[in-house]
Amino acid sequence: MVTIKDVAKATGVAPSTVSRVIADNPRISLDTKNKVRKAMKELGYHPNVNARNLAVKSTKAIGVIMPSSADKALQNPFFPEILRGIGSVTHGMGYSITLSSGITEDEIFDEVERMVYGSYVDGIILLYSRMNDRIMNFLYTKKFPFVVVGKPYEHAAEITHVDNDNFTAGKDITNHLIDTGHEKIAFIGGSKQLFVTMDREAGYESALNDAGKENSEAYKMHTEFLKSGGREAVERLLSLEIPPTGIVVSDDLMSLGVLSTLEESGYTVPDDISLVSFNNVYLSEITKPALTTVDIHIQKLGAESARALIERTVDKTVAARRVIVSHEIVYRNSVSEKEV
Repeated sequence: MVTIKDVAKATGVAPSTVSRVIADNPRISLDTKNKVRKAMKELGYHPNVNARNLAVKSTKAIGVIMPSSADKALQNPFFPEILRGIGSVTHGMGYSITLSSGITEDEIFDEVERMVYGSYVDGIILLYSRMNDRIMNFLYTKKFPFVVVGKPYEHAAEITHVDNDNFTAGKDITNHLIDTGHEKIAFIGGSKQLFVTMDREAGYESALNDAGKENSEAYKMHTEFLKSGGREAVERLLSLEIPPTGIVVSDDLMSLGVLSTLEESGYTVPDDISLVSFNNVYLSEITKPALTTVDIHIQKLGAESARALIERTVDKTVAARRVIVSHEIVYRNSVSEKEV
C-alpha cells in the first residue's frame, strides 16, 4: 500500500509537507501542491480520510435513519426521492451519507448508538416523527446534532425540523372532494403514532366538520405506507354497509393498492369512487387514472434537512428552527363531480 512516505520520497519533500498538502495548508506553495498531488495520483495514493477526520474532529458524513427497515421503507418512492434531495446537498458540500440498515426497531437503535458513540457521523437526519420515539429522545438527551423531517413529539422549539403544513394540506385535499359534491368521504392513513398521519387526518376532520359532513370513525383506516396497506384498508371500507364515494389516501403508494383493489372489486375510479392522495411521486402520474395528489416537494424536504443539519454540525450554537416546505394540489383524473 502506498504511504505518505512514498509520496514524500517521490517528490523530494518531507512527509509533513505531504500531510500539509493533503490538508490544503495555505502556507504550502501552489507549485509544491501541484507536484505532490501529481505524485499522489501517479502512485495511486489515497489519504486516510478517517485519520484526517479524527484530527479535525469531523467525519464529513451524516447518518440518515428511516422509520422502518431499509428493505421495507425503500419500497415506497418517497424515501429514494428524499434521499435524492439530501444527496444533492451533501455531495456538493463533500459529505457522505450513512443509511440505517437495521430491520427491527432495536437494530436501528443500536445502529444510531454506534454512529453517535463511535463518532461515525457528524449528525443525523430522522426521516420520520412519531410519539415517544426512543431514537429521537436519545439524540436529544445526548445533545447530538440531528434534524427531524416532520414535527417532533416533544421539545419542538429546541429541535430543528423540516416539514409541510400537513394539517392544511389534509384540509385542502379533503375540501376538493367536498367541493365536487362528495358527502361520504373516508381517510386512509399510516400509523396513528406518526405525526404526518395525525396532522393530515386532523385536516381531513376539520374540512368535514366545517362543511357539516359526516365525520365517522368507521371511515378512518390506519395501515402501513405500502401498496398492501392500501389494499387491506380499502377492503375494509368496501365491506361497510354504506361505502364512501370519496377517499383521502395519505400516501401515493398506498393509493396503488387502493386502485387495484377497487378495480378487482368492480368499482371504477373516478365514476364510482373518487380518490385523492399525497406526495406526488412519479407513480401517481402513470397510474390509470392518474392521481389527483398533494405535491409536498419531497426533494426539497430532503435538501432543506441536509442544509439545516450541516449548518448545525458546523456551528453548534445555531438556534433550532422550523422549516416549512410549501405544498400544492396537482389535479389529475381520479376525482369526478358527484351529483348533489
